Amino acid sequence: MVSASGFYRHAFLFYFSFLIFNVFVSASIVSHDGRAITIDGKRRVLISGSIHYPRSTAEMWPDLIKKSKEGGLDAIETYVFWNAHEPTRRQYDFNGNLDLVRFIKTIQAEGLYAVLRIGPYVCAEWNYGGFPVWLHNMPGIELRTANDVFMNEMQNFTTLIVDMMKQEKLFASQGGPIIIAQIENEYGNVMGPYGEAGKAYIDWCANMADSLHIGVPWIMCQQSDAPQPMIDTCNGWYCDSFTPNNPNSPKMWTENWTGWYKNWGGKDPLRTSEDLAFSVARFFQTGGTFQNYYMYHGGTNFGRAAGGPYITTTYDYNAPLDEYGNLNQPKWGHLKQLHDVLHSMEKTLTHGNISTIDYNNSVTATIYATEKGSSCFLANANATSDATVDFHGTKYIVPAWSVSILPDCKSVAYNTAKVKTQTTVMIKKKNQAEDEPSSLKWSWRPENVDNNVHLGKGHFQTRQLLDQKAAANDASDYLWYMTSVHLKENDPVWSSNMTIRVNGSTLHILHAYVNGEYIGSKWAKYGVFNNIFERSVKLKPGRNLISLLSVTVGLPNYGAMYDLIETGVVGPVELVGYKGDERIVKNLSAYKWSYKIGLDGLDYQLYGMDSSHASKWQEHDLPTNRMMTWYKATFKAPLGKDPVVLDLDGMGKGFAWVNGHNIGRYWPTFLAEEDGCSVEPCDYRGPYDSNKCVFNCGKPTQRWYHVPRSFIENDTNTIILFEEFGGNPARVNFQTIGLGSVSGSGIEGDTIELSCQNQPISAIEFASFGDAQETPGSFVKGNCEGSKDAVSIIRKACVGKDKCKIKVSKKLFGSTNCESSIVNTLIVKALC
Repeated sequence: MVSASGFYRHAFLFYFSFLIFNVFVSASIVSHDGRAITIDGKRRVLISGSIHYPRSTAEMWPDLIKKSKEGGLDAIETYVFWNAHEPTRRQYDFNGNLDLVRFIKTIQAEGLYAVLRIGPYVCAEWNYGGFPVWLHNMPGIELRTANDVFMNEMQNFTTLIVDMMKQEKLFASQGGPIIIAQIENEYGNVMGPYGEAGKAYIDWCANMADSLHIGVPWIMCQQSDAPQPMIDTCNGWYCDSFTPNNPNSPKMWTENWTGWYKNWGGKDPLRTSEDLAFSVARFFQTGGTFQNYYMYHGGTNFGRAAGGPYITTTYDYNAPLDEYGNLNQPKWGHLKQLHDVLHSMEKTLTHGNISTIDYNNSVTATIYATEKGSSCFLANANATSDATVDFHGTKYIVPAWSVSILPDCKSVAYNTAKVKTQTTVMIKKKNQAEDEPSSLKWSWRPENVDNNVHLGKGHFQTRQLLDQKAAANDASDYLWYMTSVHLKENDPVWSSNMTIRVNGSTLHILHAYVNGEYIGSKWAKYGVFNNIFERSVKLKPGRNLISLLSVTVGLPNYGAMYDLIETGVVGPVELVGYKGDERIVKNLSAYKWSYKIGLDGLDYQLYGMDSSHASKWQEHDLPTNRMMTWYKATFKAPLGKDPVVLDLDGMGKGFAWVNGHNIGRYWPTFLAEEDGCSVEPCDYRGPYDSNKCVFNCGKPTQRWYHVPRSFIENDTNTIILFEEFGGNPARVNFQTIGLGSVSGSGIEGDTIELSCQNQPISAIEFASFGDAQETPGSFVKGNCEGSKDAVSIIRKACVGKDKCKIKVSKKLFGSTNCESSIVNTLIVKALC
């Protein structure tokens, strides 16, 4: 999933349960025309959302899918991850979080449809775009083009997935939930450099997919020349102006980006609920029929799944369901209300005659009319000015950058800029099971680097510097490059002032040793991989051992021929001697290099529960700020059922395991850039991009790491850290994350609903009916207020309950002495 600027996203739906039930007990006929996707003869308005099964745990799936359905979705969309399922050629893995069949059946059990984006290139900010790296190393292969070696492997995997779905009768044509499948992904964004071979490849993809006879439509996103019968679809922030390449194809949006991903050193992006709802309403106003949120639940890049390079472990994506599976309010609720209104208009949207009135200044009205009724949209795409629209004899005020929806073309049921759902604040809570971090007793052991930095022992040798993908086959982030240099004092390069110089254009991270001595490290900042590593060295006559540890942080996942981007130490590696103004260079690139894949601790599986090396941990003289060090401690499971997060404040960079489960790369010392953060609250008005509303400047890119409850045992648990840069585990601790407070506002006539999501409301912290104002992080009373005590009224209605509703009225809260120009508003904040 990706766009022309980077890497990208997906979507969800609602339905009538009786019809859905009938769909799933008999085969469904899925077809399409220029107006809609049709299921069993009924044209549908489909709203979908992306959930990637490997980015959550199988135990989380039922709850995530249930909350998606409650949010008004009709379908779940997912990629299929080739490198996860076929890590070694012809050796497959569909276990645990990779159980694709179980995931699709979980969707089906909740009564939702599924959209299967087989790809099998996915992008998705996933390592190497979802391709297994062994593909790169096959003789004669060229990826994503008309190349027989690649097409044979792609067809083999695609057919494998299709046959697996058929065997389990999961396509709608067999009575299953899968109503749409996708082949390739966003190829049109990068197709140009592939030339005629690219066009031939896309034609082949279409023919190959069509030959599999799955009985449901195939789509190709971002492919304006998609061959028939493929349906081309749109990805992006806005797709209201998109038109499919065939008038008989429905207007489909496979990725509406709910937020954005983060990279190490990047700031936290935010896409407002108002703007996201505006984009959806505009899409359906302009003839859209299928819309998918990318992501609806982002999840976590466990293990080495994150791509990029430099994509973070969190993949929260500012989605309606957050990384931990909690409702991200108000986004989840604001969209739910939109979905309910759109579904109430399904008949007119898919059958009605369409007419449009242009009021100028980016203001339009769109009418969908049938013999039985009409539904209307009033849109104001002006980014600064509100509009008064005279429509059918009635004046409507439409705020800037918003859409008002009138299901009966008379009454406004929903406006995208008016958020009428609660806002929740999630807080982290200390582990009540024990007093952390002091209760964590750490043991340690060093990573054994002696064989590499003193002996230069490796797995194999070549007389060249290899791309890390070719040398390591993506078996590890870590690869040692080692060579010996024999020098005499009469060598031209010999000098009292010598350096080692390594080209940094392909390096993510480099740690360098000469003759067993650590001489320095360097890593790319903010994804800029063009720095040169150069350090002074003291060499000796005779043999000198140079050991370079290259570390990748996710392989590239997007762009034309991204697979050819080299990583690691590909050269040149040079010794440089300075003699006055003279500079002598000895190129070592063609020397005999020895390679060691991975680290001893990884080979010994020190992170596992059954490692035969478990007895070698030391409990005394715990080192801190020491490179290449393993740490181990036991902890008690946090009480309750709230999601668990691991605070790695104080650590440098490395990997973390809980009970043998790799929770991903950590790097809390990588701070977000200092400049460019939003100072004022984010203004939803105007086109959004990933730099518009950003936060967290100067703070750790990611300090907190998700530990799924399914990774944790009821009794004793073990945490293992591999620290690459040097850190101090003294501040490491486990916490839970849950609701702290909820707030809402509404004008007279509105109903405010507050919910602590199955927890009791414990107190009312603020309530005022009048002209109260919201300030960053709090509320303050204004100059006028209702005559009755709002706090007491709401305390009586809400405290002790897990949810409550308050109808805003002067009768309940008393008359105010506010000026006539002020709209009396109730603002409430409750604690959970």
